[in-house]
Amino acid sequence: MQVAGPGLTAIVNVGDDVELHGLHISPDLDTITYTVAGAIDPERGWGLSGETWHAMEALARYPQARAWFNLGDRDLATHLYRTDRLRAGATLSEVSAEIAEAWELGMRLLPVTDDRLQTRLTVTGEGEIGFQEYFVQRHHEVVVESIRFDGADVSAPAPLVLDALADARRVVIAPSNPLVSIDPVLAVPGLRDAVVARRVDGVAVSPIVAGAALKGPADRLLRELGHEASVVGIARLYAPLVATLVIDEADAQHAGAVEAEGLRCVVAPTIMTGPVEARALAEVVLA
Repeated sequence: MQVAGPGLTAIVNVGDDVELHGLHISPDLDTITYTVAGAIDPERGWGLSGETWHAMEALARYPQARAWFNLGDRDLATHLYRTDRLRAGATLSEVSAEIAEAWELGMRLLPVTDDRLQTRLTVTGEGEIGFQEYFVQRHHEVVVESIRFDGADVSAPAPLVLDALADARRVVIAPSNPLVSIDPVLAVPGLRDAVVARRVDGVAVSPIVAGAALKGPADRLLRELGHEASVVGIARLYAPLVATLVIDEADAQHAGAVEAEGLRCVVAPTIMTGPVEARALAEVVLA
């Protein structure tokens, strides 16, 4: 926000959304909300700082409670509000805008679709499971054979999403997992074409640094699904979508190989250890 200003729009994956404990939970929307608001738990990277867990501790008493998915006491308020508004007939876009305003984000927060979209993973020896079962319950320690986005083919872009892409000065693909954070967005009809149409103005930041993901299973998922877990592998995935790939200084020696895949390569510090580093990276991306 300090760099982009009030014109910033985030188009957000909802393939991770899940209904648990009777609540509609949108992890990616909430993580962006809490991060921009300066309220994120810096150690976990999700939820609210200074959180307490009394409700989940009480819920764990009951055998069918699915208490493996933790929600903090204050975080529950967001999910209670979202669920109540959705059941009253509001769309996810409308509710997300209300939450962004309540947190005074000063930006547009757009779910990629208001329709049901679920990331499903086929796990060796188990069959298909939902994303949260894979990521939270199994701690992403199982082998994935394939990924599909249930409901994507019959979904529609949420209002303002395609206009936001068409009107943006710069289209940025954040350093998120390309297979389970970016691909669900692109799976919504019209989204991939809209991003490709802005390719010349598109910039991606590699989520892989020195052959590894900074957190999460992106490097392992890439290998399991036949991709190279390196900045060159990321370049191959993103070459049709953006004209520029930003890679970390640790991968500077691969800049030529990245450009051989048909992208301009920019080398810069990409590890956002704090607001100073995040601002510097944002300036590189927008420049």
